Amino acid sequence: MFEHLKAQKPDAILTLMQMYRDDPRDQKVDLGVGVYKNAAGVTPVMRAIKAAEERLWQTQESKSYVGLAGDPAFNDAMIRLVLGDAVARGDVSSVATPGGTGAVRQAFELIKMTNPDARVFVSNPTWPNHLSILDYLGMDMVPYRYFDTETRGVDFDGMIADIKGARKGDVVLLHGCCHNPTGANLTLPQWQEVIAVLLDTGATPMIDIAYQGFGDGVEADAAGTRAVAVAVPECLIAASCSKNFGIYRERTGVLMLVARGGDKAVRQGTLAFLNRQNYSFPPDHGARLVTMILEDDALRTDWLAELEEMRVGMLSLREQLAKELEQRSGSNRFGFIAEHRGMFSRLGTTPELVQKMREDHGIYMVGDSRMNIAGLNEASVPVLAEAIVAAGV
Repeated sequence: MFEHLKAQKPDAILTLMQMYRDDPRDQKVDLGVGVYKNAAGVTPVMRAIKAAEERLWQTQESKSYVGLAGDPAFNDAMIRLVLGDAVARGDVSSVATPGGTGAVRQAFELIKMTNPDARVFVSNPTWPNHLSILDYLGMDMVPYRYFDTETRGVDFDGMIADIKGARKGDVVLLHGCCHNPTGANLTLPQWQEVIAVLLDTGATPMIDIAYQGFGDGVEADAAGTRAVAVAVPECLIAASCSKNFGIYRERTGVLMLVARGGDKAVRQGTLAFLNRQNYSFPPDHGARLVTMILEDDALRTDWLAELEEMRVGMLSLREQLAKELEQRSGSNRFGFIAEHRGMFSRLGTTPELVQKMREDHGIYMVGDSRMNIAGLNEASVPVLAEAIVAAGV
């Protein structure tokens, strides 16, 4: 029967990674793959993770399964990290998942189970895997305007006009911070306007928060998510530990369902049921390390310090790139790069010019002009700036 399988569309980022590896040039810059890298081009194991792993190795006595929802201590620690004390713990149901992607997938499964006719409003653009999973599940997607290609900021008027088309039973997917792929974020007053629309339409918000701590700091990056969770009757939150704890390969995430009233046992049981259907028990190693760090004052302090070093380093690269571009172009039209937050910025140029930069200068970025700022260092910033100006971006 497998002779009937059809070739799947190649993943654009994985294809770009292979092209980069095959490029023999010494001076080439990888801005495609979405992982944090330090100045040496390495994705490091964070100090607190190393310390927690050593402690875990010395004390762990069993590799037996944890519950279908994962370790309760991990769920509690992540709820505190993302929501703080904004929402009563009794209003939150949650399950551990294989990474933030697992949380997103489980959220979509839950939406489809609850309302097969739900439309999911998705920012244009958004993380490509949002669209891929929704398409695979056969769910109805409605794009809403988000990125303004002229200002390289948020097309907020367009966004509000479009999400006003949502209705009760629909879902509006929002990025909690550090919007991927654009780097353009909502301000807190804008979050309040979005909340007003959600309350007016009755649509349910779903927040994907994958970069908490990479934008303006751990607490500031959670502010929009917390504001939504406080204001609306119910919401979904998919959170990832891959970036801010640097444990990409451990696949550590959590899905939260915030709701007041009703039967919490049913909500919690449904989340556990979905875990059982997809992968039974979620992975625990990364979740255990995160829990240890968040529950230990010394480990948490060191983790926050290193995370802040990473955040400030990316901001410094943004500022350096914006200045280099201003010097070379003679204009401040690239100032938006310093204003964006998180790992990514979108130049807002054409696939043809992206290809030109790759061919002429060895600059590898996704065809939609999303670039990973964490793929830069002080030496490669001038190379990128020269390529952007030379290509006529």
